[in-house]
Amino acid sequence: PDCADSQKSHKRTPFELLMNQIRRKKSFPEPRQRPSVNRFFRTTESNEKKEGGIPADTDRVHCVGKENTAPGTGGHDASCGDAGTEKACSVGWGRVRQFTQKLGRKPDGHNLSLSHCDLTATDMVELATLMQFLTTVEEMDLSWNDLIGGSLKTLTFHLQHVCKLRVLRLSSCRLTAQDLEALGGALQELSLLEVLDLSWNSSIGGHLQYLTGYLQYCSRVKALHLVDCGLTAADAKALGKALCWLTGLELLDVSTNRLLAEGLGELTPQLKNVQGLQVLRLQACGLTPESLDMLSEVFQFLPALQELDLSSNKGVRRGLMQVAPHLRALMNLHSLDLHLCCLTEDDMRALSQVLPSFCNLTVLDLSRNKEIGDEFQILPNLPLTRMKRLHLSNCSLSKDSYQALVAAMEKLPLLEILDLSWNKCVGGSLGPLLEPLVACAPLLELRLSSCGLTAVDLLHLASASKRGVLSCLQQLDLSYNHDVAEGGWAMFFQELRGLVALVELDVSLRPSVQALDPTWLPALVAAVPHLPTFRLLSMHRWLLKPNDKNALDTLSKDGGQRVCVECDPPDRGCDQ
Repeated sequence: PDCADSQKSHKRTPFELLMNQIRRKKSFPEPRQRPSVNRFFRTTESNEKKEGGIPADTDRVHCVGKENTAPGTGGHDASCGDAGTEKACSVGWGRVRQFTQKLGRKPDGHNLSLSHCDLTATDMVELATLMQFLTTVEEMDLSWNDLIGGSLKTLTFHLQHVCKLRVLRLSSCRLTAQDLEALGGALQELSLLEVLDLSWNSSIGGHLQYLTGYLQYCSRVKALHLVDCGLTAADAKALGKALCWLTGLELLDVSTNRLLAEGLGELTPQLKNVQGLQVLRLQACGLTPESLDMLSEVFQFLPALQELDLSSNKGVRRGLMQVAPHLRALMNLHSLDLHLCCLTEDDMRALSQVLPSFCNLTVLDLSRNKEIGDEFQILPNLPLTRMKRLHLSNCSLSKDSYQALVAAMEKLPLLEILDLSWNKCVGGSLGPLLEPLVACAPLLELRLSSCGLTAVDLLHLASASKRGVLSCLQQLDLSYNHDVAEGGWAMFFQELRGLVALVELDVSLRPSVQALDPTWLPALVAAVPHLPTFRLLSMHRWLLKPNDKNALDTLSKDGGQRVCVECDPPDRGCDQ
């Protein structure tokens, strides 16, 4: 019952009962739907300024009870002293509940997660007035709200109330230089901050000095994310100065800032101040052999580095020959990503001299380097016992290199992901690759797209499924292998039930090829009920008849499963 009504001793009239129901509905609003015109015409609270920023909300909050207390506060906030203040805090938490619920989120006293909520500047004003009731919040995520750009100052002015904040995420919010300046000033109140994510805010490029000058007050920062922020050479210089204060930094991600390379001469020497750095990501930063050489000189000061991402830097072609010797200093390296770097045979030879030093390597990505296909004979001699992810797609592997990989499979007991897509040498020779796998092998993802597979290869895949060596497999990509005969597909799908953990399967054909009336479809439909986790089937360019379409519709019904089937639109053969 309503608290106000509970104090009445007389019998309530029908009119009072009706009004009570209306008030109750206002107290528990439905989660807000996606943006509508009404959002931009919300009425302002008349008493907001009179009560120190706390609007009178008697229509929404009728009583103070357990449902209005912040979780983890024992019914009241630590800052609440007397009974009156405790009551005000409880009422304030009720407002927090209403605010989060109208956004379709659940209130949490420690984690304020409002990403992808289509927040507006008006929402930021309301959120700012709630900061005084969120003193226990340790994580705040406002990412992917691209309408709040230019209004961050409204919120940062009240961040002193959340002095326990450890994680702040503001990625893809269209932040401006003014927002960055306001955030910088607020960092003085966030001395416990450990994670700051400003990624995908391209307008802050050239203005990073507004933020970095205040990072001296956040010496506990461990992770700094600045992906695709339009950073310039001036920003690289400002970031370099900030590294003198961020001595505890463990992760630095400045990927997809192509102008950053021009200022690496100012940034990379300062990396010696963060000797505890574990993750360094410089993907698509416009690196050249010269900038790569400057970076390599600081490797000796990064003994804790575990992940190095230099991918999508086509300008480093032929740069590894000088850098490779310096890589030996990274004795604890776990992950090395060099995909799409236009590496040459000389680069690969230089890298081959260093790879044996990485005894802890678990991830190696050399994909999309088409000139290194003849340089993998060293694979059996590498320390592969800890390797979990091996990406070699579109490397133009030669037959000798493929045979070296086959020989190395016995030394990969922990392998979870193997990507050999777009290597034609796999076609007709898949059997030897699968033979070393043992029962319950940890392989989770196998990608063999456009490998020129044949019906014989599918028979070997079916045999591996029957032996139970693929029982952990979750993703299988067999797309763009149009040379497989119908019999090969049918035999494979008959043994598909051996892939008991399968979630995604792709058997699409390449855009230039179409196939009519797949005879293997009944075998696939019969196997699905035995695959409890199966959720996605992609089969583009397979032209289906109406009865085939009806058979696919049953996949979302058998065993209570909901299997999404991706195929071509009606004019290409079936409904999507």
